[in-house]
Amino acid sequence: MKMTDYVYTEQKENPAPHMMFLKKYAPEGFKGQVYHVHVRFPGGWDEFYFSDYLINHPSISREYSDLKLKLKKSFEFNRDGYTETKTEFIIKITQRARLELGQKYKPSKN
Repeated sequence: MKMTDYVYTEQKENPAPHMMFLKKYAPEGFKGQVYHVHVRFPGGWDEFYFSDYLINHPSISREYSDLKLKLKKSFEFNRDGYTETKTEFIIKITQRARLELGQKYKPSKN
């Protein structure tokens, strides 16, 4: 993939150094597999906790997959609506993950 195919999207709620680059979103909807590249500040580990929890809990992973497929049908032309609608689920699971996984991603003092 060429980096030039990615589009930078401003993150008003998470200003720099959080940056997000997207690929294959278009005004006419999704164009095949879509991609997100996140650049985060130190301590912004929520995606890792969320991902680890889904890996460790296949039933929750299926629930998230079902939710995303359902939302794709409703929000194919509205990426922001799609993201906002799944946020409650992500926050709930991330909170569970942080409780279960503790300080897994706490940086070591070297």
